[in-house]
This record gives sequence, structure tokens and C-alpha cells, in this order.
Amino acid sequence: MAEREFILGGQKSGKSRRAEQRAADWLAASPGRHAVLIATAMPHDDEMRERIARHRADRAQRVPGLVTVEEPVALAQAIDAHSAPETLVGVDCLTLWLTNLLMPLDAALSPAPPQIVTAQALLLKALADARGPIVLVGNEIGLGVIPLGREVRAFVDALGRLNQEVAAACDRVTLMAAGLPLALKEPR
Repeated sequence: MAEREFILGGQKSGKSRRAEQRAADWLAASPGRHAVLIATAMPHDDEMRERIARHRADRAQRVPGLVTVEEPVALAQAIDAHSAPETLVGVDCLTLWLTNLLMPLDAALSPAPPQIVTAQALLLKALADARGPIVLVGNEIGLGVIPLGREVRAFVDALGRLNQEVAAACDRVTLMAAGLPLALKEPR
């Protein structure tokens, strides 16, 4: 397994399942290994609370040894805290993390715009400093029509930049479509 893998795709493309399979493979390869999933979703409404609960239950069935930690904003710090040579750290997902930073429903949790640049720099540093494997999940949303509204276009641009920076920092980048992986970048 690559030390750092970035799995991109659209909604319901299979990216989270692929990340879970990476964690399951990691755990099965050797006793004494651990896997932690850092979940970035925030339960702001009933539907999202139900979705998060369903994802937790499904993950627990598919990958029983995968521990979930919820961290919607302080992602770099969570990666630093859980990274270890015998621990695979998964992040699901970077898109929700960026949403939490740029378009928070709770403004008290949101950093000011200059701090967002710092948060992204800290994320890239955490990836570079990670002591064990990292598997990141994110959405590819820039393939369609140019969205209406300045704020939405700014978000699509910001996510595109983040995806490019994270892809450059990873050994492997996989695009998921219809549950099928397409290797965009392989370890050398």
C-alpha cells in the first residue's frame, strides 16, 4: 500500500468503500496494526444525523477494527495525534472539511479566511510528517457545468486547488467512478 493515497470521485462513486477496503487490508496484513478514520461531517440536521449514524453502523460491520474519530475542523491536528507507524489513518472527507472551513453553519467554529490558508498548509505538513500510511477521500466536483453564484464558484475553485495540492503530496491518486478505480498516479 502506498504511504499516502488520495481517493477522489463523485458522490456514491465508491471512494469511501475503497478507503475502507484499504483499512481492512492494512489490518488483515499483520497483527498489532491499527486503523483510525477521521470523519469530518457535522450533523446539522436530522437527515445528516441519520446519514452519519448509518455510515458508522455500516463501517463497523465492514471493518470492525476501524476506530472512528470525529473532527470537522482541526484535521491536521487529528492526523498528527493518530499517526503512528503501525496505524493507518483515513480521512473522510476533505470536501466536507473544506466546507466546514469556508461555509460553516456555525460561524463560531469557522476560522477567518487567512486562517484557512494556514489550515491547508498545516494539513499538507501533517501529510508530509505522517509516521504511518494515510488514505484521504475527497470529491471531484469540477467536472460539470460552471455553478451559479460567486460563493459556489469560489468553493469549487478552492476545492480544486486543495485537491491538486493533496494529490501532489500523495504517492497514489485514484479516481473512482461507478465503483471502479482508475489510477491517476502510482508510486514510483
